[in-house]
Amino acid sequence: MRTKKLLLVALSAILSFCMLTACGKKKSGKSGGVAEITVEIFDRGTDGGKSNPTKNNWTDWIQKKLLEDENIKVTFIPISRWDEHTALNNLMAAGTAPDVCVSYSAELITMYSDLGGLFDMSPYTETTLKDLKAFLGEDAALPGQDFIYRNRNKETGAIYSLPSRRMNTARLNLFIRKDWLDKLGLPLPKNQDEYFNALVAFKEKDPGNVGKDKVIPFSLTFDTRWTAGTIAESFIDPTLTPKDRWVNTVIDRYFFLPGYKEGFRFLNKMYNAGLVDRDFPLYKSDDDMFNQVKTGVVGSICHNWDHIYRESVGALTDLKKLVPDADLVPIDAMVSSDGITHKISYDPAGVNYFIPVTAKDPDAAMRYINWLSRFENYNFLQIGPAGETHEVVDGVPKIKAGKGLWIQNSAQNIDYTIIMNGLDLGDPELTSRALANAYPWPAEVIMNAYDIALNNANPGPVVPVSLNAAGPVMQTLVEKSGKLAAEAITAKNNDFDRIWEAGIKDMLNAGAQAIINEREQKYFEP
Repeated sequence: MRTKKLLLVALSAILSFCMLTACGKKKSGKSGGVAEITVEIFDRGTDGGKSNPTKNNWTDWIQKKLLEDENIKVTFIPISRWDEHTALNNLMAAGTAPDVCVSYSAELITMYSDLGGLFDMSPYTETTLKDLKAFLGEDAALPGQDFIYRNRNKETGAIYSLPSRRMNTARLNLFIRKDWLDKLGLPLPKNQDEYFNALVAFKEKDPGNVGKDKVIPFSLTFDTRWTAGTIAESFIDPTLTPKDRWVNTVIDRYFFLPGYKEGFRFLNKMYNAGLVDRDFPLYKSDDDMFNQVKTGVVGSICHNWDHIYRESVGALTDLKKLVPDADLVPIDAMVSSDGITHKISYDPAGVNYFIPVTAKDPDAAMRYINWLSRFENYNFLQIGPAGETHEVVDGVPKIKAGKGLWIQNSAQNIDYTIIMNGLDLGDPELTSRALANAYPWPAEVIMNAYDIALNNANPGPVVPVSLNAAGPVMQTLVEKSGKLAAEAITAKNNDFDRIWEAGIKDMLNAGAQAIINEREQKYFEP
């Protein structure tokens, strides 16, 4: 609540200033001189061979071509990917946020719009943003509605943020060392019991000969929502109605969905059997987990459906350098109570981008967004120059890892192509072939992982209403949910229920109940 009050005071002062100075109304362009804008870019650090996100060959290309095409000069402002909520709050409160901002949190954006801090783009969907509207097309989750209107306020018609379009909605996979299974004469697990027993065999028999005291059957990080997601989510009651599922989903977390607790009970069982890395609560970065994978001591992990295959991560590549016959493969083993391997896929909408009311030239900011949606621009940013970041194989671009200033810090440069997430070559068949070619592994390996991630996978229900209860308490609930997850997994068996119920009560009192109440009140059948 204190965060919201501080933002309210700060934004009120900023709005008053804007009324006096007419900020947010200036328009520039080819006939009015060079327009200048600032754009947020995620800073993912430089570990793992990443480059400076604000100064590289990609930013140079954008700056040069945007100036030629639109007479707009752009400066990129780095914001930590891992601390984006706090950073954006501070910048918005200070009135210094970039002219184009991005966030995966719809609740955070709603809070800003409720406080009067965002520019309304609704009058421009047919004009300044017409190329973007055409690119986004129809909303796959809400048939009959244009995707550009996904975030439209149903009461006022205002559009304070725009969604990126996910080109594929595959989300998570559970991976296991098949070479270890083969040495033990075990098949790929097909359910939770077989998976558990395989991990026990890894621990007791050390098929990788790494030393029994070094074997880590299952590794994860503090972000259990992600690195244990496939396991925990499989226990969610599959008979839940769309309303119950939507109402009780709090800040994109499933702690209040019936069955999710049992998923963590299973993880707790794994932990108490010595199958889980004891130090996982200390791991705040994926690097901690993947560095262990690369040393050959880990038997199983859960992460992005394709993460181990990415050259920028190098998990499988480096593992095979150390253990040539290592084989880390995806499995479809988490069976829900109805006998189906239910999974949660991505919503067709990805990151959201918006223009703060403090933007000096919102017209130029929108023109930049629209410029990104033109094929010639996003296509180059996705695949780059031939010879440097891709080569053509059988008529299909094959992405390869860039070097130096051509490094892509995010897959297909999604941090720059904010209007989309995932590869698009303008032709579905060509895109599918290129997707498989984008990795240094056989196409059938990639497509198998893709198919498993999407098998029986569905996104959560979409209800296009404005929600504001979560914004002020989001960071608090993120921290509390992470703490609960870690404590529940590491609890003694007899303490699990007590710790879980206490954590749930704490989250409800800290704002989760208000979020659930608001969702209950605002729910409607789309």
